[in-house]
Amino acid sequence: MKKERAWDNYLQIHTTGRDDARADQYHHPYEPTPYAVLERLADSGFFREGDTVVDYGCGKGRVGFFLGCKTEAKTVGIEYDERIHEMALENRRTTIIRRKPDFLLTRAEEFAVPEDVTRCYFFNPFSVEILHKVMARILESYYEDPREIFLFFYYPSDEYLAYLMTVEALEFYDEIECDDLFPGNDPRERVMIFWLPDYGEF
Repeated sequence: MKKERAWDNYLQIHTTGRDDARADQYHHPYEPTPYAVLERLADSGFFREGDTVVDYGCGKGRVGFFLGCKTEAKTVGIEYDERIHEMALENRRTTIIRRKPDFLLTRAEEFAVPEDVTRCYFFNPFSVEILHKVMARILESYYEDPREIFLFFYYPSDEYLAYLMTVEALEFYDEIECDDLFPGNDPRERVMIFWLPDYGEF
């Protein structure tokens, strides 16, 4: 908990705590990715200046602020809950970092993925039914403008993984183990990385 507060204080944002107010069978509660996991993610070499990252179900924006600070990647946070979106915008006003994330109030399945997006991040923000629709949007962008895209899934559910293994064109790439960061040796404490390769023109 000390690290959570320390990073929030350093970035001059407020992202701690869980929020179940708008949770339902399709949208999961707000819960930020632990900073210890984000440190490992930022140190992985997958995020660089020049990348554009979409954080699906961004909540109060922690992922965008941290990656912007540590890697200089451009980040865009997608959030459907207006109240939490306003908290992300307030964090954007108060943060000290130079590379500030952008935040869009929209449903993930309705978001048209821009052609410059190269990274997508998910921390179980919604049901697998919505994930189907989000993946269709990502693939639509990928086929229209072929480029390498990496997708990162922290603490993925079995449902998520079972579906992802069936997506045409999507390949499993690697995983970042995080079970050593927390007590209990939870096997879900990992970031699973999937890949849409750049094959050039189709």
